[in-house]
Amino acid sequence: MDLLFSHAIVRTPGPDAGGGLTTASLGRPDIPLLLAQHAAYIEILRALGLEVTVLPPLPGCPDAYFVEDAAVMTPEVAVITRPGAPSRRGEIESIESVLAKMRPVARIEAPGTLDGGDVLRVENRFYIGRSERTNDSGAGQLGRILEKNGYEWRVVPVGSGLHLKSSVNTLGGRDLVFAAGTPFLDAFEGCRSIVLDPGDDYAANALWINGTLLVPFGFPEARWKIEQLSRPVIDVAMTEMRKMDGGLTCLSLRF
Repeated sequence: MDLLFSHAIVRTPGPDAGGGLTTASLGRPDIPLLLAQHAAYIEILRALGLEVTVLPPLPGCPDAYFVEDAAVMTPEVAVITRPGAPSRRGEIESIESVLAKMRPVARIEAPGTLDGGDVLRVENRFYIGRSERTNDSGAGQLGRILEKNGYEWRVVPVGSGLHLKSSVNTLGGRDLVFAAGTPFLDAFEGCRSIVLDPGDDYAANALWINGTLLVPFGFPEARWKIEQLSRPVIDVAMTEMRKMDGGLTCLSLRF
């Protein structure tokens, strides 16, 4: 059964958002346009019934508006991550102070590293990507925390790509969307797979919220494939976040 969301936490991008980490070769973002797209994203969350907490920019942490990387949320516990990029570890104290008011808190400890973008929940199982940002220690620590709270977990070697959820995301239930050529489809046995066409990889970062699917604008073939599930679909402009390796999922913590 899918978890229904009632709240989301987001963080406003700061004026230094163009100075963050990126593997894309799309240039630096237009900050006013980035802020406008981020504000539109927040309004979509609110229109879908979520109460949205908007955190202010975090000076000196240009990637901090990708809040999902800093924590993994379940109804029982908020797991504070230890990002794989050392430059992002300054984000942790700020997000922990917020989440500690909402949930019991657990933490990923050194030498473990973990980014929330490597964590995908499908019903009662969590898939944890082992990637450039998440190591075996971090994945194992998260898995043991989840297991104590009644969840199954499995580690998935990501291979290429920044995060697990750069290539696969839930569309609700056991329906998943995959980027073309994803090497780890076999790890998701028992799930229904929608595989996108080459060139549409960015659209694999779709976001399910309470029965509605958010997809990046500009990928009509990907949208058509996702629409076959007969669920409402909303296009979301993401051009500026994409320049910084950002996707729909990483812009919010939903719970």
